[in-house]
Amino acid sequence: MSSSEHNEDQSVVGAPEKEAKGDIPAAVDATPAPFTIFTMREKWYIINLAAWSSLFSPLTANVYFPAIPVMAEQFHKSTEQINLTVTVYMVFQGVTPMLFGNLADRSGRRPIFMICLLILALSCVGLALCPTDAYWLLMLLRCIQAAGSASTVALASGVMGDIITRQERGVFTGVLMFAPSVGPTLGPIIGGGLTQGLGWRSIFWFLCIASSICAIIVALFMPETLRNLVGNGSIRPSFWYRPLVPLMPRNRDDSAQDASTIPPQRKLINPLRILVSPDVFILLFFMAVQYAIFYGVLASLSSLFSVVYPYLNQTEIGLCFLALGSGNTIGTLGMGKLLDREYSRFRTKWLARRRREAGGDEGDVDENDFPIERARLRLMPWCLTPFLLCTIGYGWCLQFRVHIAVPLILQFIMGGCVSGFFNIITALTIDVFPNQGGAITACNNLFRCLLGALMVGVFDIILNALGMGWTYVLLGLIGFAMYPLTNVVMRWGPVWRENRRRATEK
Repeated sequence: MSSSEHNEDQSVVGAPEKEAKGDIPAAVDATPAPFTIFTMREKWYIINLAAWSSLFSPLTANVYFPAIPVMAEQFHKSTEQINLTVTVYMVFQGVTPMLFGNLADRSGRRPIFMICLLILALSCVGLALCPTDAYWLLMLLRCIQAAGSASTVALASGVMGDIITRQERGVFTGVLMFAPSVGPTLGPIIGGGLTQGLGWRSIFWFLCIASSICAIIVALFMPETLRNLVGNGSIRPSFWYRPLVPLMPRNRDDSAQDASTIPPQRKLINPLRILVSPDVFILLFFMAVQYAIFYGVLASLSSLFSVVYPYLNQTEIGLCFLALGSGNTIGTLGMGKLLDREYSRFRTKWLARRRREAGGDEGDVDENDFPIERARLRLMPWCLTPFLLCTIGYGWCLQFRVHIAVPLILQFIMGGCVSGFFNIITALTIDVFPNQGGAITACNNLFRCLLGALMVGVFDIILNALGMGWTYVLLGLIGFAMYPLTNVVMRWGPVWRENRRRATEK
């Protein structure tokens, strides 16, 4: 564990002996500085603003699906060729957050948020005006659109790492994932309605207007949270980093600024270097495999339901996404509270045991020894096992054409379980690297999107070879095969984390 992580747990940052550079006065007394000056209400406000800004990543991806048949006809291309625009979108969705997430970890969350939303809005204008004889332009603009939309999730995770402590991270991770979890639910419904009523171009006009409004809201109300710029929130940043309508006026009080809460400036690094850490690589790979399985269910829903339940029209098939999405949304909120409660209970027991071993002396308890990996991952079986069992059952329900209510119920359970283990992995990776939230989430996004794109490419091949039932059995077995990876992290994660901490202190 790095020294910054230790400070977060203790909510203490030692005051420097010398005055910080610039005109910012350094703290001169021994009173420990709080991890953040933001109140709980202000944290909710900031996290909700970041979360709803990150809605555009899944919304932009899923709103496009209902328009694919219409666009294939109007562009005079096959469905497979239009599906290539989905593939390139997912590739850029995985790659570009590594750039913007890393930039945000150094240059600030607020300006990068606005830049990404502006890129999204302008690309949507181009897509809405794209000629139907310019297939190459459609591909290019979809890549640019992914670059703007996909990074918002990484930026929101960076904001959480700036202002939320470990004890609060479970519930706020749930809040942060709530808005993106709505995207797969609302996307197909909005896309289908707009395509049927106003044509496929209206989808991109809708996204342009929505992202422009969001960019304006960020410019007006969102404060900068990057600790390299504002410390624990007490440092007054330059004009570019301040909201045009400040809702937290105490930030304008120069006398209250505490330069001791600013961590050392980090160089712009390649976020892939984080993957050198074995625990991070294992966690992200584990998450990506489970996400690919989930995406196999999500991406095939429309085509399989149209075959198994031929009486459904396109609008009704779009509504079937509600089961998966609503389960995901409910699970996101519920799992966040459960994570915080179980984390606190595990931590309390661990501290009590350590104090007994130390003879009741709290000063002898080293926070660096706290097994954060076990505190988080011990809940994983309760999320992953039902998800994989339901995945297997879902395939056989489609194979034998059982009543539509049964696969929809299984979808609901799968959606809730996915949000559960996604919250666990997200919270743990940010725990391990709290000052590199943007880069961590970008790497997570890269793994998930690349394996998701691979799943889209091979799913039909597997389906044609094995049939619906055995295809989902195979996916479930792959998911179960990943189980031992969590035990590896629980066993060796503290060792790897301690090695990083010692290397940082040298």
